Amino acid sequence: MSPANKHSLLEDAQGMGLGVFLCALGLAILTSAGLITGQTAGVAVIIAYLTGWSFGVVFFVINIPFYVLAWYRLGRAFTIKSLISVTALSVMTTLIPRGMTFEVLNPAFAAVTFGAITGLGLLALFRHNGSLGGLGVVALLVQDTTRFKAGYVQLAVDAVIFTAALFLFPATIVMWSLLGAVVLNLIITFNHRRDRYIAT
Repeated sequence: MSPANKHSLLEDAQGMGLGVFLCALGLAILTSAGLITGQTAGVAVIIAYLTGWSFGVVFFVINIPFYVLAWYRLGRAFTIKSLISVTALSVMTTLIPRGMTFEVLNPAFAAVTFGAITGLGLLALFRHNGSLGGLGVVALLVQDTTRFKAGYVQLAVDAVIFTAALFLFPATIVMWSLLGAVVLNLIITFNHRRDRYIAT
């Protein structure tokens, strides 16, 4: 890839900023409907629900071990971008509910909207060589080394998380939440391919 096709610092900043904002907006919609999600964010949401702790703080702490893996296997730039993205998401998920509330939020609508918005946000982050850390790092690493789709890796992990959630939440909550996770992961599966990109 020639230097002319590389993203500039400004292009990375706007792409990652948009990606983080979309993910934070999706999570705000999800949690407003009382739903959960998969991956590291899902684990953080569950812990936040059960303990009353801030999602942002829990999400940031859970991601710490994955930075080490990312540093050694996916590079310094990817790790730094992911750290910045996770920190920004932790802040935004705290701020967005102060400016947006819902009187009525159908769980099916919330699940699909979360999946679509967050899927697009993650694609923007991946497009600019970033992520929201956690299990997404593992999924990208598997895809880059084995060609097994990152979306399928995430679906497998989500299956484990949602099975465990059945013992903690009503089945209807888990089923609607699973719909959101499926929408999100299918968007990534069908749209995330590095070989289709003009710039990285």
